Order: sequence, then C-alpha cells, then structure tokens
Amino acid sequence: MDSPILEPSLYTVKAVLILDNDGDRLYAKYYDDTYPTVKEQKAFEKNIFNKTHRTDSEIALLEGLTVVYKSNIDLFFYVIGSSHENELMLMAVLNCLFDSLSQMLRKNVERRALLENMEGLFLAVDEIVDGGVILESDPQQVVHRVALRGDDVPLTDSCIFSFIHITCSSFFSLRISTLF
Repeated sequence: MDSPILEPSLYTVKAVLILDNDGDRLYAKYYDDTYPTVKEQKAFEKNIFNKTHRTDSEIALLEGLTVVYKSNIDLFFYVIGSSHENELMLMAVLNCLFDSLSQMLRKNVERRALLENMEGLFLAVDEIVDGGVILESDPQQVVHRVALRGDDVPLTDSCIFSFIHITCSSFFSLRISTLF
C-alpha cells in the first residue's frame, strides 16, 4: 500500500496555548481554522488539559494533532502541530517560548507575573511564530527583539494631542481653502 507523499510546508505550528492550573485559557493563538469558533477552541483546550495535566511526558497525540507541552508552577505551555509534524521542531518552539519568558520575567514564570507582562508574551510569540511559520528558535534573539520593540515611544497624552492638533489643522485649512 502506497502512502501519500506530503509536500513540505513552512506552516508547522497550528496553535500556541498557555493555560493555568485549572485549565483556563491565559493565552491562545490559533494559526488555522482547525477550531474556528471560540467554543470549539475552549473544548479542545479542556480536552488537552485533561489529558496532559497529570502526566510527566512532553508529547501527546490528540485529535489527530501533535501536542508538545511543558508545565511550570501554575502554568501549562502547549505548542500544537499536525500529526505529521516534526516533534523536535515543535519542541524547539516550546523551549524558545518558555526560555524567552523565563528571561523576560527573571526566572519567575508563574501566572501572576505572566498576567502582569502580557505585552511581552504577545511580542515574544509574534517573534517566534508568524502565521504558523517558525521564525526564531533562539530565546536570546527573541528577548533582544522584544526589548527593542518594547522601547518604542509609548502613546502618551502629548502624542495624542499632537495628532489631534495636526489633523484638525490640516482639516480646517483644507475646508477654508475650498471656500475661497
């Protein structure tokens, strides 16, 4: 019996999840339509948590997907790929995410610290995976890029006031020029 040859693809990650020790979602990013609704996603997350929260292994095959995971204190980290995906690549993404967060949170990877630094989590995941494509697997590079993006000028009241002033000035000058 001939098995079909699968075409290589860059789209290796289907989802990145972080759940708390009750199985509730803290972070979830799905990169395809395997679970299109939030209801289906939450059911899938509960199923994953129920299958993995009492085991010490690092990999599971669930619902036709490869799931690699790691737990730490009160958090569960998951990276999900298709059933034919290379587990080592998925594990590299998981380790990069965990190690990046560990450095960013100064080795304090727990629920409270993560919730206080969600913007860093969002930036780190965006640096590691984009649209299901693995971009980076070196935690040092991720932390460096997140620090650079975090140093961007924050949106302050003076920035907003300047924007409103410039917009209003150009709008009124345009309106006045059309009158004459």
